[in-house]
Amino acid sequence: MTVSKLTDHDLCWADYVFISAMSVQSESAEEVIHRCKQLGVKTVAGGPLFTSNYQDFEEVDHLVLGEAEVTLPLFISDLEKGYPQKIYLSEEKADITKTPAPDWNLIKKSKYNSLSIQYTRGCPFNCEFCDVTQLFGHKLRSKTAEQVVDELDNIYSSGWRGSVFFVDDNFIGNKKILKSEILPAVISWMEKRKNPFIFNTQASIDLADDEELIKMMVDAGFNTVFVGIETPEESSLAECGKIQNNNRDLVACVKKIQSLGIQVQGGFILGFDNDPPNIFDRMAEFIQTSGIVTAMVGLLKVPKGTELYKRLQREDRLLEKWSGNNTDISMDFVPKMNADELVIGYNNVIESLYTPKNFYARVKILLRNYKPNNKRGFKIHFRELQALVKSFWHIGVVGKGRTHYWRFLFWTVFRCPRSFPIAVTLAIYGFHFRKIYEV
Repeated sequence: MTVSKLTDHDLCWADYVFISAMSVQSESAEEVIHRCKQLGVKTVAGGPLFTSNYQDFEEVDHLVLGEAEVTLPLFISDLEKGYPQKIYLSEEKADITKTPAPDWNLIKKSKYNSLSIQYTRGCPFNCEFCDVTQLFGHKLRSKTAEQVVDELDNIYSSGWRGSVFFVDDNFIGNKKILKSEILPAVISWMEKRKNPFIFNTQASIDLADDEELIKMMVDAGFNTVFVGIETPEESSLAECGKIQNNNRDLVACVKKIQSLGIQVQGGFILGFDNDPPNIFDRMAEFIQTSGIVTAMVGLLKVPKGTELYKRLQREDRLLEKWSGNNTDISMDFVPKMNADELVIGYNNVIESLYTPKNFYARVKILLRNYKPNNKRGFKIHFRELQALVKSFWHIGVVGKGRTHYWRFLFWTVFRCPRSFPIAVTLAIYGFHFRKIYEV
């Protein structure tokens, strides 16, 4: 549904329609479920949205909750016997060393920018607003190096060349296994196949503490990592239990990771109880100074079952509305800061970050500090050339801030020529972000 329109024909031929979704996709999921109900097609729902909120989906015929490796076989067994149950739920955590690999030939890969691998589940940290540990637990479970290599082989054999996203919530949760088993296997595989992929992932800021690990990730082909930085305010970090971010120079950590060859994308949150009145200016300044080009700034949201949800429930501060979308300016709880001031401040931060002048200045900060791995050579694929030509027209001719765009491209050619593909990519990102913000 991300890349094509769901038609009634897609639904009507099926015996069952399986639906998985995250909280941010709840509205879309409800529409699909209702359509299936009208068409008389039975539905089976699972995944994070339904596991956390299954009471809200009465129209679903069968709820297969928790981890599918555990509960899906139970549903299939009952289906074969002719009496499938309404709800399948287990607290058991799956042994993901037995998880089957996906079949990438079932999708239209040309429609996608990236394919994905999940190497671990779980997170050792306990951030108050996060539901990862509620869904997957604190104990990190990992696939074997052989499984990871097999999945890379499957992606490679499907004809894919380009970006592969390790979707782990914290890729570096078990550094020992990562450094001794997984990364050496990936490095060897990539070298044998002449580096067909570029990897990106998510990790905690303590990645900056392990220079050896960063270098190994770069050698393996990683060039981007998403880090949950959340806020420059120490008391807000303490409030939400983000202990891995406290008592450190976050800007220096970001710049260290970037200087060793990995671009840092950042997640940021506004609306903590301890946020001071100047948090908006401080956050905008932090992002600009750090050179985090892709900065995902959102308002604090309260997923069901999290420690934050339990605390706000005790304090009688929960509101009924919940979208799962942290860029939605409607609040699902009563903030300590005046809600109108919070929303105005949030909008000001976004506008500041993605005006062409500030955006391109931030990209320059990144490129001056960023030291990409040059062992892979200077490769430009056909679809990247297409993107470059399109950017000339959409950003450089008819887009807002076209003067800033051309100045930035010429600056890159003369100052950081080897980073030109990255520069064009980030310029396109900025164009996309501005369009989203304007909507």
